[in-house]
Parts: sequence; structure tokens; C-alpha cells
Amino acid sequence: MNPDRNESPLRTLTAWIGEARALGVKDPDAMALGTATAEGFPSVRTVLCRAVDDDSIRFFTNYESRKGHELAANGHAAALFHWRELERQVRVEGTVTRSSAAVSDAYFASRARGSQLAARVSPQSQPIESLDALLAQHAELEKELAGRPVERPAHWGGFDLRATAVELWLSRPSRLHDCIRYERQGASWVATHRGP
Repeated sequence: MNPDRNESPLRTLTAWIGEARALGVKDPDAMALGTATAEGFPSVRTVLCRAVDDDSIRFFTNYESRKGHELAANGHAAALFHWRELERQVRVEGTVTRSSAAVSDAYFASRARGSQLAARVSPQSQPIESLDALLAQHAELEKELAGRPVERPAHWGGFDLRATAVELWLSRPSRLHDCIRYERQGASWVATHRGP
């Protein structure tokens, strides 16, 4: 692996997501997102990365979910992309801030209507009476809003994970994998090869 050390490693992430998509990999933008409480107790779950630029990756969620509360209390997070078919992975570490309301509104408007309704009724990470009751709420809201757009609820929106470190990993024989770690220094990146 000989990536350009003068450009953001997130450009390689974008390219690898594109390659995985071209191969027909299901959810090529899926990533494991690690967060932690203010006391440092970690948790991890899979979310979808919905945007990548030279500085950050973006995902959307319920701000009142467990991850939403943890990110409010501890603004550090890590993400892992893994494509078995490509024998590659990317790790991203950094700090997290909420996306703007305009960005969240625009993405919410692009979602399938059923997903928009689910964001309105689902108390993510909270106890519920039953799945049947939640499905009934979903159906009731669909009737109530028939023919009208679904507005983004204030408790749902985007997060931007601004990368402070990125690790690109490529499988090789005998477990002598190729790994380059990029660390942000000011406006540029410093890259070093790491042992597998």
C-alpha cells in the first residue's frame, strides 16, 4: 500500500467505500462506532456513515439514544470500517460535534418515509411496552400525517466525527499486514507504517 502521504487518509476511505459498493458489498458504509460515558465505560454498535470529507465522517442518530447521551458527555469516539471481501479495514479516531440543523434537515428529508416516521416514534435505547405497541404508534402516525411531509424531530440529527487519527489496514499473507497510521498535526497529516 502506497497511499499519498500528502493528502487526507479519508480520501482513501472514500475510495475504499466506493470499491466495496462496486463489488456489491451490502452496506459498504457500515461502521462500528465506539463511544464512552464520562467515566470511560465503552459501548459499540453499527451505524451507517453518510458522508466523508477530508476532515471528518458523518452519521445520523437519535440524540436521546445511548450513543447520543455518551457523545454529549464525552465528545471522543472511534469508528471501524471492515470489508471482508476487500481484506481491508479503516480505523478513525477523533472528536465529535453535532451537525448543523440544516444538514440534519436535508438528510432527514432524503430518507424513506417509513424511516422518517420511525425516527419520530422510536424512543431509541429506552424501554418500550412492546414491539407491537411501537408498530401501532408508527401506523397511527402514518395515518395522522397522510399526504403531509414528516418533519425532523428535534431529538434526531447528525454527528460529525473529526478525525485526529486514521489507520489504513490491508491484509497480507502470514499475518504480515500492511498498516499505515496517520495522525493530524495542525492542518496536515503525519503518516507512519505500523507493525501488524
